[in-house]
Amino acid sequence: MKLFKYRRFAGYTGIALAGTMALAACGSDQAVDPEDGGGAASAGSAECVDGGGTLSGAGASSQENAMATWKAAYEGACEGTTVQYDSVGSGAGRSQFIDGAVSFAGSDAALDENETEQAVERCDGAEVVNLPAYISPIAVVFNLDGVDTLNLSPETIAGIFNQEITTWNDDAIAEDNPDADLPDTDIVPVNRSDESGTTENFVAYLSEAAGDAWPHEVSGDWPIEPVEAAQGSSGVVSAVEGGQGTIGYVDASHVGELGTAAVGVGDDFVEYSPESAAAIVDASPQREGNSDNDHAIELDYTTDDSSAYPIVLVSYEIACMVYGDQNEADLVKSYLSYVVSEEGQQAVAEEAGSAPLSDQTRESLQGTIDAISAES
Repeated sequence: MKLFKYRRFAGYTGIALAGTMALAACGSDQAVDPEDGGGAASAGSAECVDGGGTLSGAGASSQENAMATWKAAYEGACEGTTVQYDSVGSGAGRSQFIDGAVSFAGSDAALDENETEQAVERCDGAEVVNLPAYISPIAVVFNLDGVDTLNLSPETIAGIFNQEITTWNDDAIAEDNPDADLPDTDIVPVNRSDESGTTENFVAYLSEAAGDAWPHEVSGDWPIEPVEAAQGSSGVVSAVEGGQGTIGYVDASHVGELGTAAVGVGDDFVEYSPESAAAIVDASPQREGNSDNDHAIELDYTTDDSSAYPIVLVSYEIACMVYGDQNEADLVKSYLSYVVSEEGQQAVAEEAGSAPLSDQTRESLQGTIDAISAES
């Protein structure tokens, strides 16, 4: 693979990114726009592909803000290289990858056994890997006049989204929020209308942490007839913002000015943060059956560690270990190396509030990325 080290220009401090984290009135969740000016992020450490090219990816809308940050910095460092990422949702992204329409997928859930078999065929028999490159809390967001934050137990969250707790002054909410002025307002739960890894992670949390209060199977598709549903993270945010008494779940980078819930963990209530998200990820084991190059993990949603926020989204980059085209392999290898790099992780942490990968995890992922190659 022919790569060259990016040479810093004198006085170069980074690539300009958009300066606002506010969500647009139309509901867009793109916090950074590589065409505009604003805060700075650098990809000075990127190993660029000689001659450049176009790299295509698709998938999780939770990664949209992160991808905009990575894309702007990487394209600025690597002349002649374009990264295209379509935030169509995790399920659609995995499908496009399996169909060979994109070189990599972003997904809030690792490939399951059936998808892995199909992806191996797409990779011409080579191994397919799940690389956890983006770690973020899933925030429970709401829009309720006069209330900015609430304590919600797992059972209460499950009751709300299972449409059994239907008003904001319900005893289950009031007992954990004695100082809140809770109105007799109908609760309007908003879920994703598309197949979503964010939904799958959120439902997995409810299934394990809420017990009998959440009797539904874990899936990326919402399991019951919704009160209100919306496409993508941006759609959920738009619906919650546009209503009153609304509540939803989104990757924390999309929260904006919405109210948020502290989630019950043991005898405490824990607010989301990059640090609390990282705490539960570091304590969770690798998925059973992983190969040496696969890095899917099993989150421990039932922890009683009050330093850990339990509703966490671990979003993966899914890639082949061997590609049929040398330039495609080089571009995937180069871009994903920047994504998991200390520089790339810090840039996204500053823009989106995500949890940077630990040194141990980053080194492990880089070892796998270094092994990506093309058919000889």
